Amino acid sequence: MKTPIIIDTDPGIDDVIAITAALFAEELDVKLITTVGGNVGIENTTNNAVNLVDFLGKDTPVAKGADQPLLNKLVSATKVHGESGVGGYHFETKEDSVLLSSKHAVEELRDAILHSNEPVTLVPIGPLTNIALLLKMYPEVKRNIKEIVLMGGAVKGGNRTPVAEFNMFVDPHAAKIVFDERINIVMCGLDVTLQTRISTDDVKEIEGYGKVGEMVSQMLSYYDSPSSTETEMSIHDLCTIIYLTRPELFGLKRATVNVVTEGEASGCTITHYNEEGHVQVVLDVDVEEFRREFIATFKKVHEILGN
Repeated sequence: MKTPIIIDTDPGIDDVIAITAALFAEELDVKLITTVGGNVGIENTTNNAVNLVDFLGKDTPVAKGADQPLLNKLVSATKVHGESGVGGYHFETKEDSVLLSSKHAVEELRDAILHSNEPVTLVPIGPLTNIALLLKMYPEVKRNIKEIVLMGGAVKGGNRTPVAEFNMFVDPHAAKIVFDERINIVMCGLDVTLQTRISTDDVKEIEGYGKVGEMVSQMLSYYDSPSSTETEMSIHDLCTIIYLTRPELFGLKRATVNVVTEGEASGCTITHYNEEGHVQVVLDVDVEEFRREFIATFKKVHEILGN
């Protein structure tokens, strides 16, 4: 049986890769994609999500969510992802796409979760604004959420400040709300995502896998992540999807996570390992198998689409 998931996202080059992998994963049923302001502004993240789903020939609905963090002003990552969020890549856009919901993402999240026959796994790979609003406005959804598998945080260090990962830094107040809830959380933070590196040779290989491989390779040629080198790069958000499809590749440790919301350490995720914690922190990964899975994903997409 497929796992029903909802992806909350701010596409973003690595978001595009993660969404593509999820939409073609045999183990997953993507019920909904919701967008949030993060890597770039909400109009671009929403357009990117809609255009990507159209490009892939899927019919997964998309709903536009929060354009600003709960309290702070939006800090984006255009240096990493480009002004549009997808580097120099240009999708063929469709006017008035039927994929885009007229309802706010939080409303669509509530409906999709409550109407699901199976508990839903939430997969937030951007700032947690929409998820925090959902849990505060409609706490009844918690009974039908299996777990939250998110990209964000770090036990040690950061990539936006010395102590804060970008998604946590953008909306620390939302992150605190989510982590303070007694919902099972899997935290794919920098501790593991910085290990999940792919090489330029890997990117060259997938470039030959049809229109999707070409799309991904073009985006990654622009990708200016702080963790990238001349020969390797980390595809942070993809970690959540491969965790869901290949959990045996990862090592986890149970913890309680507190989020700092003010001052120089804002966005820092303070991790206390303990058996009573409701957060599973992902710390280790089979790096070579992750790379093989990255390549296999886009080979499979090419075979399915045939172009």
